[in-house]
Amino acid sequence: MDDNDTELKTEVNSKSILSRTVKGAGWTIGWRFATRAIGFCSTLILVRLLTPEDFGIVTLAVGFFQALDAVAGFGVEGAIIRADKADRATYDAGFTINVVRGVFTSAVLVAFAIPVARFFGNAHLVSVIYVMAAGWAISAFQNVGVVEFRRQLAFDKEFKMQIIPRVLALAVTIPAAFVWHSYWALVAGIVSTRLLTVGLSYIMHPYRPRFGIAGMGQIFGFSFWEWIIGLLNLIGGRADSVIIGRLLGAAAVGIYGVGGEIASLPASEIVSPLCRALFSGFVAERREGSDGSETMLRVLSLLAMLTFPLSVGLSLVAYPVIKLGFGTEWLGAVPLVQVLGVSAMIGLFSAVSEALFSAHAWLKTIIWMSAAGMMLRLLLLLILIPRFGILGGALAAAIMSVFQEAIYLGTGMRRLKIRIGPILAGVMRPAAAVAIMAAILAWMGLGWTDWNGGDAQLGRNLAAATGLGAVIYIVSLIVLWLVAGRPKGAEADAFSIIKRFAHIT
Repeated sequence: MDDNDTELKTEVNSKSILSRTVKGAGWTIGWRFATRAIGFCSTLILVRLLTPEDFGIVTLAVGFFQALDAVAGFGVEGAIIRADKADRATYDAGFTINVVRGVFTSAVLVAFAIPVARFFGNAHLVSVIYVMAAGWAISAFQNVGVVEFRRQLAFDKEFKMQIIPRVLALAVTIPAAFVWHSYWALVAGIVSTRLLTVGLSYIMHPYRPRFGIAGMGQIFGFSFWEWIIGLLNLIGGRADSVIIGRLLGAAAVGIYGVGGEIASLPASEIVSPLCRALFSGFVAERREGSDGSETMLRVLSLLAMLTFPLSVGLSLVAYPVIKLGFGTEWLGAVPLVQVLGVSAMIGLFSAVSEALFSAHAWLKTIIWMSAAGMMLRLLLLLILIPRFGILGGALAAAIMSVFQEAIYLGTGMRRLKIRIGPILAGVMRPAAAVAIMAAILAWMGLGWTDWNGGDAQLGRNLAAATGLGAVIYIVSLIVLWLVAGRPKGAEADAFSIIKRFAHIT
């Protein structure tokens, strides 16, 4: 893109929107899996070199950064993607907003570093915040032109831009952990990832942003409400770490963070990346005159088939996963994974429908639902954490998920004029198959139990539970699908893909 370009054009063929979205989702999910594979492998090394307190210190610092960044954020990327016409003025305005926000946020973080450290009773936070603030400020200068990748559904390019810095940063984090044996290894990894991402954004896209304010009106028209939504979600999402850090200390935050991260793997690695791609796809469908409800129902069925067994499976084998992967000092995370793993099944409709609502700019609807969920979660956290410790945070999250799913379901049915039958039809068979899997594994003593024995025995039991659970789920799902008369849905799509693949090979 050169300076003479007056408009960044997105050519969308209505017949190819769904296929392009699915392909983009594949790249996005692939990026998440690749990132998580790298992160998981590095975490297995880092937990042996660092302490829960080290992880807790960095978690608190990152949470503080993200909280302030959300307060200063304006949803620039979403506004540009959703714009019917995005010219240079729009992109330059987005770049200007990002730079001002990033520098301002970093300055405020530095100013409040000492009060924050005193609030959490940890003096190490001061120097950590100072270093991370510098990296945060530099990352604000990322080339805004890369937003065009999502606008054009070119997620393969975004995949490269996201994964390359993380791979390179790994060469910083792991050696630093061996040398320092402290939280500074995690800080070095985070800062280096941000710096590398900035540099790569200018290598991968020819757009060269300038400072300008001419296009701010178009951005603020959409982004103000996105800012409110992000702020509400952040308050609700980070309140658990803040309350736990204040009442129980940094080590408890570290254990809670690791447990929550493991339990949320299906959602963070499949649901969130897919919804990221779906937002762009829903925007394209809106431009073609479609409300996106058919695509949403199809995606719900697919997500249920993929994520239900993964979420419950993690809950079933939480003990061996934590003990073998992280060590005995992290066993406090086991009940968190058990509770959050089951509750992670709930929330598919709210996740997908939020992407659809945002594409249609039904942002006020999202705001009142997010506000209600945030207030409920804060109330539950204040009640349950003092009584149950870190497990109280997991219970609060589980209850809030049920509440949020209920209000999203009711609102989505009313706004999109869809019935409950098609929604349940897409998720009931995977849910029933997962229930059968969980019942059999628990009956056999391979799930939801603290297994005795050494690591070798735990490894054998984990392998048995994983393999047997997969077989039980797949067989149960196929039987239920056949009994139902082979209806259209995720199962039929899966068989179609398998047949095409077999024919090709």
